[in-house]
Amino acid sequence: MRGWRPALLIAWRDALRHRGRSALVLVMISLPVLAVSAAAVLIQTAEVSGTEGADRTLGAADARVRTEGGGQVVQGVDPSRGEYAQLEVDPDDPLTAADVRAVLGADARLVPIATGWQRARLGDRVVDFSTTGVDLGDPLAEGLFDLERGHLPGAPGEVVVNDAMLAKGFALGDEMQVGGSTLTIVGVGRDATVRKYPVVLGAPADLPDESVDRREWLVAAGPVSWAQVRELNAAGGIVTSRAVLADPPDVASMAEQMGYDTGRNEMAAIVALVIVMALIEVVLLAGPAFAVAARRHARTLALIAASGGTPAQARRVILGSGVVLGLVAAGLGLVAGVVAAWLLVPAVQRFNGEWFGPFELPWLYLLAIAVFGVLSAILAAVVPAWLASRQDVVAVLAGRRGDRRPRASTPVVGVVMLGVGIAASSYGALTSDSGNGALWIAGSAIVSVLGMVLVVPVVVSGVARVSGRLPLTARYAARDAARHRTRTVPAVAAVAATVAGVVALGIANASDERQNEMTYMPNAPMGTGVVSWGPGVLPGEQAPDPDEVWDRIEAAVRSAAPEVGFQPIRGLEESYDPEGWTSTNVEVPGQDQELCCLRTYGPSVAIADSAAELGIEGDTARRVDAALDDGLVVVLNGSVDGRRDAVLSQQTYREGVDEPAASSRQTVPAELVAWDQRAYGAAPASSIIPTATAAQLDLDVVVGSARLTGDLDAATSTRIKEAVEAVDGASLYVERGYQRPDEAVVILLVLGALGGVLMLGGTLTATFLALSDARPDLATLSAVGAAPRTRRRVAASYALVVGFVGAVLGAAVGFIPGVAISRPLTSGYGGFGPDGPFLDVPWLLIAVIVLALPLLTAAVVGMTARSRLPLVARLD
Repeated sequence: MRGWRPALLIAWRDALRHRGRSALVLVMISLPVLAVSAAAVLIQTAEVSGTEGADRTLGAADARVRTEGGGQVVQGVDPSRGEYAQLEVDPDDPLTAADVRAVLGADARLVPIATGWQRARLGDRVVDFSTTGVDLGDPLAEGLFDLERGHLPGAPGEVVVNDAMLAKGFALGDEMQVGGSTLTIVGVGRDATVRKYPVVLGAPADLPDESVDRREWLVAAGPVSWAQVRELNAAGGIVTSRAVLADPPDVASMAEQMGYDTGRNEMAAIVALVIVMALIEVVLLAGPAFAVAARRHARTLALIAASGGTPAQARRVILGSGVVLGLVAAGLGLVAGVVAAWLLVPAVQRFNGEWFGPFELPWLYLLAIAVFGVLSAILAAVVPAWLASRQDVVAVLAGRRGDRRPRASTPVVGVVMLGVGIAASSYGALTSDSGNGALWIAGSAIVSVLGMVLVVPVVVSGVARVSGRLPLTARYAARDAARHRTRTVPAVAAVAATVAGVVALGIANASDERQNEMTYMPNAPMGTGVVSWGPGVLPGEQAPDPDEVWDRIEAAVRSAAPEVGFQPIRGLEESYDPEGWTSTNVEVPGQDQELCCLRTYGPSVAIADSAAELGIEGDTARRVDAALDDGLVVVLNGSVDGRRDAVLSQQTYREGVDEPAASSRQTVPAELVAWDQRAYGAAPASSIIPTATAAQLDLDVVVGSARLTGDLDAATSTRIKEAVEAVDGASLYVERGYQRPDEAVVILLVLGALGGVLMLGGTLTATFLALSDARPDLATLSAVGAAPRTRRRVAASYALVVGFVGAVLGAAVGFIPGVAISRPLTSGYGGFGPDGPFLDVPWLLIAVIVLALPLLTAAVVGMTARSRLPLVARLD
């Protein structure tokens, strides 16, 4: 029995002999390995590294240089991902091609490239798309676009597009008006980076840069070093270098360059916490199987000890099972995970707007995942192996249980660890604003779970002691669970750890939703619908007549829902018009702070003669009516009441000109009226001008939006929405108060389902292993006259003991990190509503996990357990 070879042979033969138990362990260990390895492969495939993305950004060039003006720039390895910052900006002294050649060499070849955004009309719609202006026939541009149909642009006005552009309604050969030019689609293909968003590529003259200060080039100058990148940074250049992407500088130097912390310590701590928690869960779930295996080997190990074997040799037999099953499970999980990832890549790609990189296996991560699987199996076997090596040899050979009594200090240590966990979580909650509070809270969760595991034996024994008045089957199950703690404790602890995680995350999610609900500000009066319209107008086009459009909208609403009220809200024209548009504001000197934060759902400046026209009610309506009757301009604001002089400011702008073409300022008497956003939500307008005053000031009055009143149930709203949105640029919003987003509901459902699956799996595993281990006792019960259904009741009772005790312990422990994390998660909100922190406990979720699931598990076990067993001797 020297060495590990005999122990591994015994373990291998035992695994083949007891296929059911081995399959349980393989499933418990291989499933996490499968899930994590598949996720690792998908993430690695989806993530396009700098080297993989070089051709997408650079084409065949050695570098890509961009400038937005002179001044110093700091950047990371890949500025195309936003890793740069402009410290100084001098738009009057931008980097030039000569400046680039001064750094990279006089022979450097520069090909201009421009990026931007444009709009084009397609029928009665306006389509937005991104643009890239570059000579696609130049060798340096090879790789930026993969042509599939047609040909590359070869003449002025020719462009190529991606499939997303065709999905908008364009076709090969179509012409479109962009920025006053006619562009013809001559080719269709695949943009190197973008998949879902429409993209148009053509010559820089046809698709100029959207920024007048930005210049960009593809550069052929040989490898561009990090030193040259820094030199161009000093002159205002932002550089993506193929050589730097392939051989990046060290992270510490990048952090110093960018002025941020690497975050390595915090990320390592978070990853370690996740790994430890997952390891604990897997170990606890697999522990009962190894405990039963140790029980089955008890007589063999006793014979080894009686023949002179050492405790270490006895431990190797059980640990060998962990090694064998861990290696097999890790191998199966890895292979299945890689295959699953390969099959899932097309489905996952649909949810990403950019193309994935090539299918890639992160071998280092996969090796670590395999080690995780093997380690979890070995750790699951450690405690059973240790207890098996300490069993009473004489008692086992005599046919009795040889378990030693647990140490009295174990539960004391557990209670101390629970206290430490509570203290650490409290400290993390209190220091969340200034320190690593989240790490303290996460660490406290691990300490609390480990402390709970050490307390479980005492709790199980306590349940057995108070079970004297229970029915026979329940009493038998409770006492059997206490008598065989080596298999019961891991099962109870696994259930408890699962429930603790579900409760903690459930409290955090519910508290976050509570904050969202308490800080929600309605965008309109409750139950009111708001119709908005904004014309899609391109340069050179005539804006549609607003009155005609609103007549169409009103007709559509009345046709879809005749019973719904339609109240137009008049205001000053605010829509964009390339021929010129006017911006109108009502300003109150000295009240900028009060006026800045008022949210509105209608026009900025409304024209009305009564509060009822705008849906204003209550005391606010009386004050608004009084002011309008006196011919005053009403200025709604956050907190100030009283009469003031206001300034009506108007500025007229022309397309392509930053400065206003005309401006005017007129002083008008105004009444400031405080608007309670907490009570009424958003205001209908920021200012209200009487109709007579608007006529005196010669203001252009149009319909700015419309209020819908009446019974706007879901079906009615859907009909109106479909009718309204048939008008280009029109939309409908119905205020129904805070609506919990689908994501939050999905999170709770996933938590409940995950907790249920893990709890059900752990309980069923422990229960059926216990029934297998207790076959001699149950057969004896049958021999002395117990009914066949007794075994079913014993099985159900055992499942209830394991599930209920574990759920109660887990719920209690889950409150520790759950309550603690809710404070940093929901405090410090500076917007609308109370500041928090907020705490909300999902009692329904907890009730389902703690009460319903144990009962469901017991019912499942009771219905599936065998009711009859062949008679066997108790020593078998």
